[in-house]
Amino acid sequence: MTTATTRTLRTTPHARDGETTARDSPHTAHSSLPSLTGLRWMAALLVFGLHVNNFGYFGGTGGRLVFWGFSSGATGVSFFFVLSGFVLTWSARPHDRVPAFWRRRIARIYPVHLVTVALAFLLAVTLEHNAQPTPKEAAANVLLLHSWWRPWWQTLNPVSWSLACEAFFYASFPLLLLLLRRLGVRGSVVLGGLSMAAVVVLAWSDAHHWWTYALYSFPAARLPEFVLGAVGARLVRLGRWRGPGLEASLALAIIGYFLVPQVAPGYSATMCTIVGFTLLIPAAANADLQGQPSMWRSRRMVRLGELSFAFYMVHLLVLRAGTHLLGIKPHFGVLMGSIVTATVFALALGLSWVLYEAVECPARRLLLRRRRATAPAHPEPQPQPQPATKD
Repeated sequence: MTTATTRTLRTTPHARDGETTARDSPHTAHSSLPSLTGLRWMAALLVFGLHVNNFGYFGGTGGRLVFWGFSSGATGVSFFFVLSGFVLTWSARPHDRVPAFWRRRIARIYPVHLVTVALAFLLAVTLEHNAQPTPKEAAANVLLLHSWWRPWWQTLNPVSWSLACEAFFYASFPLLLLLLRRLGVRGSVVLGGLSMAAVVVLAWSDAHHWWTYALYSFPAARLPEFVLGAVGARLVRLGRWRGPGLEASLALAIIGYFLVPQVAPGYSATMCTIVGFTLLIPAAANADLQGQPSMWRSRRMVRLGELSFAFYMVHLLVLRAGTHLLGIKPHFGVLMGSIVTATVFALALGLSWVLYEAVECPARRLLLRRRRATAPAHPEPQPQPQPATKD
């Protein structure tokens, strides 16, 4: 911390609970957090493993091993939600306008979403075993509204249900950020505690069927995870995060991951991993800020993390297309199952690279070009990490 910054912090008598202004906070939005990008790839890989398990590529011993390792992979989406709240709060600009924020979010996720919707529609009309959506279902998917109505939640590209949740988070974020800036440190901690309690209550009620529809894909039910990430970022930004280190947080996340089979399937799994994920993301951010060791920020992990959104959006389409050649749940042996899985993985990763380089990056530059052209001569530095999924 520079001398000038230290002097400013000491002369801010009205900051509540030790809070500083965004300008004077110990960590700024342009601080690089590459470990979060690397972790994002691991979450995407868990979802891929889950779908390999669901498509039944392995039988016998191989199937049991894949089930043991990846049957809890749906929790990777919960990680994306927490990470999204963290990254958006971390990279929030002090004087940003709401339309500008929403425009950046649309530029981030919508081009890839539209391309994968088109690919999903092509598969639906050309291949067997793929349901064709009604016009209303297709429109809801394109507009990212389909997850609000449970019968439509897996329309076209099934993984896009999480983007509908993210769209709701983006709509809510300006109010959430305003609330966090007003609450101060203690108020933010209370908000985080309430959000954690909300996850537990919702998981319990979902497991006991207190709701007409399952809560797993309902955007409002996933909002507490996003809020937990935002609270974590706010505390790290103010230098007031007091969670465990990276290794201990990772251990808690892994323990929670393997506890998932012990609870009812669906939203209840969130209760097992939410503590570990809420601690792991700020711990990884702190490791980057303090220069501590982190295996997640290697060049290869960061590169894969950059591709993770496109990979997440396209991998299930590759698996679906594969049923035309492989059949439904072929239950191969270990060797053949490994070869098929590696082939599908390579195809999905190659397509994600194409989507990233030919769609995601160019479209984002195009959609934001007008804003950048009218930006002031010395714009605020852009944050290095990008939100997940999904963001």
